[in-house]
Amino acid sequence: MNKKNYLLASLCMLFAVLIIGCNTTEIKPAEAAAPAAPDMAKVKTEIQALETAWAVSDNAGDAKALAAYYADDAVTLSNNNPMITGKDAIQKDIEAGMAKRVKGTTVAYDVLDVFGDENTVTEVGKITRKDSTGKVTYTGKYMAIWVKRDGKYVCIRDISNDDVKAK
Repeated sequence: MNKKNYLLASLCMLFAVLIIGCNTTEIKPAEAAAPAAPDMAKVKTEIQALETAWAVSDNAGDAKALAAYYADDAVTLSNNNPMITGKDAIQKDIEAGMAKRVKGTTVAYDVLDVFGDENTVTEVGKITRKDSTGKVTYTGKYMAIWVKRDGKYVCIRDISNDDVKAK
């Protein structure tokens, strides 16, 4: 190979190395598929089923069944009351509230919205209480945080308050 060809080949090789070395395109590993978005309509249906069962227990005056929906470390913040911590204390508060109720009243809980994921769900809902004739005697709203533990939702926090009473 003559000197001129050798020099040309060397320059081409140098040029190729520079182009490859200066390439700024980053080679990324294959990205993992993004997890599927939670089916919040399904979650809302599950939470509404819990609230419907809750109303059945509430209407039956079964404070123990209601307390079973709470985690052992739950905290509840009810209207015009101090914060209550722990399932046992919550059950006692439920029992005290039930003792004051007029017989024949019923309650319904309607889930308006849920957000979060399949494991931690914040629920927003409304409460409607009726007397034995079906007349609405109370309305209110609430928020509850549900966490899935051992495959089922338990309430870890809730807060509720009254709507303005009609004059």
